[in-house]
Amino acid sequence: MNYDLIISFVLATSALAISPGPDNIYVLMQSITNGKSFGIATVCGLISGCLVHATLVAFGVSAIIKANDTLFFAIKLMGALYLLYLAYQVFKSDSKVALSSENVPKKSLWQLFKQGFIMNVLNPKVSIFFLAFFPGFLFSDTLSTVTQFYVLGLLFMTTSFIIFSTIAILAGFISDYLKQNSKVGVVLKWLQIVVFAGIAILILI
Repeated sequence: MNYDLIISFVLATSALAISPGPDNIYVLMQSITNGKSFGIATVCGLISGCLVHATLVAFGVSAIIKANDTLFFAIKLMGALYLLYLAYQVFKSDSKVALSSENVPKKSLWQLFKQGFIMNVLNPKVSIFFLAFFPGFLFSDTLSTVTQFYVLGLLFMTTSFIIFSTIAILAGFISDYLKQNSKVGVVLKWLQIVVFAGIAILILI
């Protein structure tokens, strides 16, 4: 059991969850516009959707590992290249964190949960990201790969839930802080770049 890999996985997940993206910005704006409970309902939907992607990756990649080690290495290589591509995309992007409460419709808690779930499940980029991210963190020679992928999936979901829920609860403070401190966007941008590139290198070595 490689606990260093597990800790690295949690730290990488935390850094990615904190960095501004469509999901946590959406949670932030729901909380600011409609209230904390609405933000948390959105979080629950988004995180629940991750279980679907984790399941697809767990059984799909596990079957590939059993069938062909070379093919598994090819998947890891493509995953590393994809993460480097994401780092490049972040590098090219604007570091400014865009916050706007306009066009944020009022919905019920159940509607927001359902929307968060559907947003996540129907987003193929999440499956691709899981496929790129998870194989580099298989941490045990004794546990089955399916079990390890589920453990990583649950760690990803738990870590993301804690951070996203914190964003929902502290939405007002976070929004004011981001508006008053423009340099935060630059720091978070480079945090994403370092994490993406670091994970890619870890997968390759």
